[in-house]
Amino acid sequence: MRGRSAFLLILPAGLLFAVFVIYPLIRGIELSFTNAIGPSGGALVGFDNYVKMFQDPTMLRALLNTLVYTVVVVVVQNGVALFIAFWLFKLKRIRNFVRASLLLPAMMAFVAVGYLWSFIYSPLGGPLDLAMDALGLRSLEKIWLGDPQTALFAIAFVYIWMYTGYSATIFLANYLSIDPSQLEAAQLDGARGWKRFRLIDWSLLAPSMTINVTLSVIGSLRVFDLPFIMTRGGPNNATQTISLYIYNSSFTNFQFAYGTTLAVALLLLTVIVGVTQATLLRRREVDL
Repeated sequence: MRGRSAFLLILPAGLLFAVFVIYPLIRGIELSFTNAIGPSGGALVGFDNYVKMFQDPTMLRALLNTLVYTVVVVVVQNGVALFIAFWLFKLKRIRNFVRASLLLPAMMAFVAVGYLWSFIYSPLGGPLDLAMDALGLRSLEKIWLGDPQTALFAIAFVYIWMYTGYSATIFLANYLSIDPSQLEAAQLDGARGWKRFRLIDWSLLAPSMTINVTLSVIGSLRVFDLPFIMTRGGPNNATQTISLYIYNSSFTNFQFAYGTTLAVALLLLTVIVGVTQATLLRRREVDL
């Protein structure tokens, strides 16, 4: 009876998962082998869509943009978040207040954040260029979202701004779970500041590092909202990401089968990268 009761309890969730996840996944893979221009129909074309994907210059540019964006976001976001957590851990009086405020950017809607930062980056009276002008840095002013050399990094900075506090909160929670006696023993042995962080903290923060890197990698590989809102993939495909190109192929160019092919490729890329880095980080936890 116990096994039957457990089965009945998970049955509703299992049915929902099958209907809204498993079936669309199978249907999407099937559709990627056709030339359909809608969610159904189309003749079988074998691997033509996959061959086209590797020969598509826009797709290759989107892949490069996505990988560069992911590396920048993962490294900078987690590096800054780790520094903030290290700093807050020592400031007990303001820790709780600051910890709550760190989550505010992550709670904002992507649409609001996208339009807010589009205004900040605006070359026509935008606060960023006005501030640089007031500081005598006019030579460094850019058309931040209109220059192919800066547009992708400008969007990456917005994502980092949104989620650095979230990552710092996770790191700080890990800090607070560390046995104080371990840190006190390290200080008695002369490990302070950077030396203590390198020899002690870095090892003890391995679990939160695994969580933060995994979340930031998956989120960055699938980024869609900010490039769509702020630049629509421009200028000259400088901010075209795989997710955005999937949308454009399916709903702008009406190449539904090809867009589904790109979605399948993105799924495989996300699974491979996510599982690989999670496995390596988990192995690091065990070794430490």
